[in-house]
Amino acid sequence: MSASSVTADSAGATGTDRGGKHKGPKSSIWARFDHVVVPYILVSPFFILFIAFGIFPIVYSALVSFQTYRAEQPVYPSGNSVNLYTERWVGLENYQRVLTNWDFTQALLNTLGLFIVSAIPQLFFALVLASLLNRRLRAQSLFRIGILIPYITPIVASTLVFTTFFSEQYGQANWVLGLFGVEHTSGVGAAAQEYPGIDWRAERWSAWLALVIMINWKWTGYNALLYLAAMQSIPKDVYEAAALDGAGAWRQLWSITVPMIRPMVIFTVVLSTIGSLQLFAEPVLFDEDPSSGEGGGLRHLWRTVAQLIWYTGWGDPNDFGLAGAMSWLLFVVVVALAAFNAFISNKIGGRK
Repeated sequence: MSASSVTADSAGATGTDRGGKHKGPKSSIWARFDHVVVPYILVSPFFILFIAFGIFPIVYSALVSFQTYRAEQPVYPSGNSVNLYTERWVGLENYQRVLTNWDFTQALLNTLGLFIVSAIPQLFFALVLASLLNRRLRAQSLFRIGILIPYITPIVASTLVFTTFFSEQYGQANWVLGLFGVEHTSGVGAAAQEYPGIDWRAERWSAWLALVIMINWKWTGYNALLYLAAMQSIPKDVYEAAALDGAGAWRQLWSITVPMIRPMVIFTVVLSTIGSLQLFAEPVLFDEDPSSGEGGGLRHLWRTVAQLIWYTGWGDPNDFGLAGAMSWLLFVVVVALAAFNAFISNKIGGRK
């Protein structure tokens, strides 16, 4: 045994460090505290905020969904009124009311319809755009940054711009349609007037088309960048070999690119499903006067489930229990469709 090891052993036995200082019980306790307790203290703010703003609202909304929890304003003899919230346990009554309510059925159909007509073209164009950006282009970085501008633009700002663009009387879209002789009548009787273009909020197809343009403008570039990041990992030799075999650009895209970025495709499908079924800001701001009604225009042509939940809880009937039941039913629909889309994407990709 060497002299240095003997010195180290004797120092450890007497409770001294290499500098000759004595290691007391306090330093040992602090070292243990530093290694065991401090890491939990450092990560605790995240868990506290997650429980407060994530777990608690979920659990609380589940409890509220089994109650009638609504605001009432009793008027006292003095003429004053105050908001009072009444609670009463009703079990599954709220869920029964929601499932037999035409307003919820209509909002769910609108939500599913907007999801189908927006998500499919959105992901298709994102894939094509990513394939183009994956080639050698001049100012390649500029193009990649440019397609991300719609995503980083605040959703309220972009939606308000598109709402003005599709305005009935002064919108740029109607101005262009007016150049081709397209006109519509607004008003009744003597107050009726002719305006260029169409009334985008008068029919379901036109309102949905305007909303789809807003949504796809916002999210196509974001999904394209996700696809582009996945395409960067594909070896160039694969494309060169396919080109030698006579495969064109479209053949390479569908036979090489799509199968090799399948995990990213599944991820974007699930992400688009969740986002589309929770659509709220675009349809709310598409109303010319969002505060004038229950959302979705006079006939609720584009009112989504998220809009209906907000109106039920904070508008009329101001019933948080009913809104909670709608929220949980929407959650079930989102999870079911996301799982179904992931399953179908796996099957199409050939994964068992």
